[in-house]
Amino acid sequence: MQLWRRLPAPRSPAAMLLWRRLPAPRSPAAMLLWRRLPASRAAVLPRWFSAAAPRPAPGQAQAPGPGPSGDGVGALRPLYMDVQATTPLDPRVLDSMLPYLTAYYGNPHSRTHAYGWESEAAMEKARRELEAAFRPDTSLVSVMTVNNEIGVKQPVGDIGEICRARKVFFHTDAAQAIGKVPMDVNDMKIDLMSISGHKIYGPKGVGAIYVRRRPRVRLEPLQSGGGQERGLRSGTVPTPLAVGLGAACEVAQQEMEYDHKRISQLAERLVTNIMREVPDVVMNGDREHRYPGCINLSFAYVEGESLLMALKDVALSSGSACTSASLEPSYVLRAIGTDEDLAHSSIRFGIGRFTTEEEVDYTVRKCIQHVKRLREMSPLWEMVQDGIDLKSIKWTQH
Repeated sequence: MQLWRRLPAPRSPAAMLLWRRLPAPRSPAAMLLWRRLPASRAAVLPRWFSAAAPRPAPGQAQAPGPGPSGDGVGALRPLYMDVQATTPLDPRVLDSMLPYLTAYYGNPHSRTHAYGWESEAAMEKARRELEAAFRPDTSLVSVMTVNNEIGVKQPVGDIGEICRARKVFFHTDAAQAIGKVPMDVNDMKIDLMSISGHKIYGPKGVGAIYVRRRPRVRLEPLQSGGGQERGLRSGTVPTPLAVGLGAACEVAQQEMEYDHKRISQLAERLVTNIMREVPDVVMNGDREHRYPGCINLSFAYVEGESLLMALKDVALSSGSACTSASLEPSYVLRAIGTDEDLAHSSIRFGIGRFTTEEEVDYTVRKCIQHVKRLREMSPLWEMVQDGIDLKSIKWTQH
């Protein structure tokens, strides 16, 4: 609040909107208390930051219940269940970034004045927070720690042992794992590890890579320039984004155990309730070795794209956000042996830090409703109900 009072009036509409959307109270002490109130936090934060629209003005009606929320101009925004694509910015992360978007705007590479020193100090603090999150005695071959489509965890430790024994560098893409599952780069023999801010409730446009010093991994930069980041990535480091990434890692460390337990309960609630009411639903990927917040289900005899269109009031995807624009079945599902028809009927549900029980229950109800409706229109479903084995049919092409 002291920083806010120091900003010259009139304050910009954008800044005012950011400030109004921060859940009150906003002091560090209050935020600490806020973290200890998980139930109320889960109920309030998504409505302001994830599935919901901007906080309504006084006297303005807000959409009731756990369904889609109004955006203030009559339109409805869907519930957000696609956290593997990107996560909403955690308000604690935004709180850490705001000073470096307003008052402390110096270039961290300007070392001749206080503005640069302030930003450089913030950068170094962010580095320490990252190192603490990584426990960085770490090692590279290139493997995703947690798959972004089906949530399966790879045996990264075993892979690291094999690579180290054969003196092969080992890299892991931990974008979907860091802050969600424990990562120890020494135990796992990881040489290189990359992460992304927007997958852990931090800002978009910033990431980090861990590079082992002993045994040393030498990297060749892709671009030349001012030599920042030890010559590996030239260009001015964006201080607000780096601060946000550091804060996101710090919050993730503090919340990891609680988040994992709560997300596991919500995932079990979603899967159990859907499968209880809808037959012929397949969970894709290993059921044991997985991150619970990423759920990929195939609904037999239903076209996945049709189900997505029907569930327009819930933000979901049929796979990776990088490839979901393609009508081809997921290459990940095909690689694990899923039949093409089941691959085409898959939907990915993403449950995250701010997902509520009400949102899960609403998604379950809508999913059950539309799967049953779409199956009633499917001739394949009718044939199965009549006892016909579809695999025994010889289909002809015209």
